[in-house]
Amino acid sequence: MLLARVKHCLPPWLRAMRPQQWTKNALVFAAFIFALGDRQQQVSLTSLWQVAGAAFLFSLISSGIYLLNDIRDVELDRAHPTKRFRPIAAGELSIPAALTLSVLLLIGGLGASLLLSARLAVVCLAYVILQVAYTLGLKRVALIDLFVIAAGFIFRALAGAVVLDVTISPWLLLCTMLLALFLGLCKRRHEKVVLSDLDAETRPSLENYNQGLLDQLIGIVSSATIVCYALYTLWPDTVEKFGTTRLGFTIPFVIFGLFRYLDLVYRHEKGDRPERILLTDPPLIIDLFLYGLTVLGILAFR
Repeated sequence: MLLARVKHCLPPWLRAMRPQQWTKNALVFAAFIFALGDRQQQVSLTSLWQVAGAAFLFSLISSGIYLLNDIRDVELDRAHPTKRFRPIAAGELSIPAALTLSVLLLIGGLGASLLLSARLAVVCLAYVILQVAYTLGLKRVALIDLFVIAAGFIFRALAGAVVLDVTISPWLLLCTMLLALFLGLCKRRHEKVVLSDLDAETRPSLENYNQGLLDQLIGIVSSATIVCYALYTLWPDTVEKFGTTRLGFTIPFVIFGLFRYLDLVYRHEKGDRPERILLTDPPLIIDLFLYGLTVLGILAFR
C-alpha cells in the first residue's frame, strides 16, 4: 500500500519510466560482488562507483524501452484491468511526449555508457536492439518472448562484468538465464490463469500457451536452477577462485527462495509482478538478506 501511494504521487512522465522495475538492474552488481571475493580478480571497493554508474545507465535505457513498449501496446493496455492505469494508456502522458522522452533516455544512456566503457556501450546497444525487436514483434511469439526476457537479464550481468573488465563465471550466466526463465514462466502462468478471459486482448502470445505446459516448464526450470547453482558453488574452479568449499551453505537459501515464490504463484495467485514481490514479501526479503549475509560471512572468514 505504501509503495502504491508513493508511486501515485510521482509525475506521469516518471511513473511511465517504471522506476519500480529498476530493481532488476541490481543484477549489474553480481559480477562485482563475486569478483570481490575471487582471488584471481583485481577488484576493490573503489570500483563500486563504476558498477553503480552502469546500473544507473541500464535503468535509464530500460526505461526508454518501457516507454516504447507502452506506446506500441497502448490499445492493448487500455483493455487490461491494471495496465490501463499506466500514464500513456490513461492519457496522462501523450504519445509524442513519451516518444521524445524515450529517445532522450536511449540516446543519453547509450552515449554515457560509451564514456564509461566502450565494452559497456556494446552490451547496452545489443540490449536495446534486442528489446526493440521484442517490442515490435518478438513479444507476440510464445516461448521466444521468454528467452528474449532472459537474455535481457544476461545483458545486465554482463554489463557489470565488462565495466570492471573482469571475467564472469559461465555458471552465473546460466543461473541468471534459468532464474529469468523461471520468473517469466510464472508471470505467464498468472496471466493465463487469472486473466484467462482477457488473453487475446492483453497479450496475444498467451493464446499459444497452455496452463499444463507452463506448469511443466516451471517445474523443469526451477529444478534446473537449483542444480545449476549447487554445481556452481561446489565446482572445483569456484572452490579454487574463492578459496573455500563453504559457498554450498548458501544453497538452502536459493531453494527456499524458489519454494516461497512457487507458493506465492500457486497458492496466492501472485507472480505477475516479480519486482514488487521481491520488495514486499517479508519471507523473500529475509531470505535474500540472509543469503547475502552468509556469502559475506563465508568470504570474510574463509
